[in-house]
This record gives sequence, structure tokens and C-alpha cells, in this order.
Amino acid sequence: MSSLIVRTSGLSTTVQDSGRDGQYAIGMPPSGAMDQYSYAVANMLVGNPDGAAVLEATYIGPEVEFTDSRSVAVTGADSVVTINGEPAPTWQTLGVKSGDVLAVKAVRAGARPYIAVSGGVDVPLYLGSRSTYMLTGIGGFEGRALVDGDLLPLGGAVESPALGTEIPAELIPEFPEATVLRLVVGLCAYRLTERALESFLTTEWRVTKDADRVGYRLRGGSLEFVEREQPFGAGSDQANVVDLGYPVGSVQVPGGDEPIVLLNDAVTGGGYATIGTVISVDRDRMAQARTGSAVQFERVDIDGAVAARSERRARLEKARVAVAGA
Repeated sequence: MSSLIVRTSGLSTTVQDSGRDGQYAIGMPPSGAMDQYSYAVANMLVGNPDGAAVLEATYIGPEVEFTDSRSVAVTGADSVVTINGEPAPTWQTLGVKSGDVLAVKAVRAGARPYIAVSGGVDVPLYLGSRSTYMLTGIGGFEGRALVDGDLLPLGGAVESPALGTEIPAELIPEFPEATVLRLVVGLCAYRLTERALESFLTTEWRVTKDADRVGYRLRGGSLEFVEREQPFGAGSDQANVVDLGYPVGSVQVPGGDEPIVLLNDAVTGGGYATIGTVISVDRDRMAQARTGSAVQFERVDIDGAVAARSERRARLEKARVAVAGA
């Protein structure tokens, strides 16, 4: 059986696909690639169908050995990539053969590189997805991050683009030190005073070390709540509500001191007020924000969020056309 041999696992490398959608009602978050744009383009470059499973790493990627000939592509964070110790480009279709070793080393900008292999990572489906959800140990490869010595099964051969096929430079994301996140204000924003909401939107927040697939905790300001009597069934924190569903990308404000952007592996509901939701397109940007980097929120309405989604869809189509025409 064709497989990837994990020589070194890197830092929190997991198997992810487009996500475990449709299970939110039973408390199951979608998981899946945090940066959906980079994930989708990686699969295009190796000829995989939409939704094929890839490897997602954080800061330091893995070193993997191949047991047969494959096409491979590395996208996402700006990373140092080598094949058999020789430098290799990112955002491009590369070829490997049996015994070759691909290494994705420390990233220079961004946070998460994606490694797609032709045929996809062929771990079992769980509730329709191959994505890893580590909090409960399901999906992916044994429900966990990879460790040295793992053998990952690969799918059958697919027709891949020609070696050297690349994505036009204007379609490759930039990873600035300061990340702007567009936010639809709503849900429990009424719990903040007008001055606090304005402060939230104008403050330059910093990503703390508590930033992972569950959520990003931010620091940089303090938010005032509208005074109220504690509702029956809610906690004493001014941010507590009785119960609330959490959209992916929603922003909690426990205590008013450290907002938390809830991401792909977050719980689906709880008792803290959420004051808005980062639009789906900008969760790609959030996924590439590094610990210590700056984050600022920009208010948009639903029409703006839908327009941003349409723009990303157009960018992906341009990438698809570029790959097909190479």
C-alpha cells in the first residue's frame, strides 16, 4: 500500500480536509483546514478533487518520505521547503519518487503550511470527513496530531498538472504583521456599552500564546459591559448569558479583557456573550496570524461578508483556470 512515512512530525501536524460540515446540531464542530484558500489551491496543484485530505502544520512542518512516485504541493505560510535537502518552491506542482524526502521547515511568514499529495491522504471517513478533531480524538489519523514513525495511507493515482505548474503571484496571499479581520457585529453585542464596542473595533489587539485550532485569545484592551442583574441560570461574570450557540468565527469576551475568536475546533455553544463573527473569508487570515502579531477588527454588514465570499470564490476560479491552462 502506498503511504507517507513520517520521519519527523513537525509541530502539531494533522490530517485535514474541507471540514465535517452538517454536524453542528449534534455539537460537532467542522474542524477542517483553517486556511481554506491555501488548502483548496494545494489540492488543485496536485490534481486532487475538492475535499481531498492534506496535511496542515503549525509553524514547523513535517519531514515525510514517499514510497512511490507522486505529485506534491506546499501552500499556505511562507515556508522553507526542501526535497532531498535541495530547496523546492511553494505554490507549485512538484514531483517526488520512491525514497524521496520532503521537508517543510520553519515558516518565515504566516503560521500554517499545507501539504497536498496526489491521491490525497486516505485515512477513514468519520461523519463524512477525514478531518482530525483532536479534542475528542476522532477523524484524521487515529484522531491525533502526527508523531514520528507514522505511516499515512495515500489514495490511488490521479491525473496531476504538469510539474512546474504554479499559481500566479497575484493569487498568492500575503501574510502581514498586522491582520485586519472583517466582523459582522451582532449576537450579544448589546452587552457592551457603545464606548466599549467602539473601543473593541479601534484597539490593536495582540495574539497571545493561547492560539490554536480551537480559538485565538487576544490581549490589548478592556471592555465595559452594560450593567444588568444576573439572569437566572447564568454565571456572575458580566459576559455570562444563560446559553448561546457559537458560530464558527464568533468572538467571545469573557471578563471583557481577552477576546477569543472561536475557530474550527471550538465548542458549538456555551454561556459567554459573543459580540460578533469574523467573516468566513477572513478566518483564512486568522489561521495565518502568528503569536505576538497584531489583529484589528473592521465592521462590515452581511452584504459585505457575502461580497467577500464571492471575491474569494472568483480568486479560486482564477487559480483553477491557471492550473488547468498550464
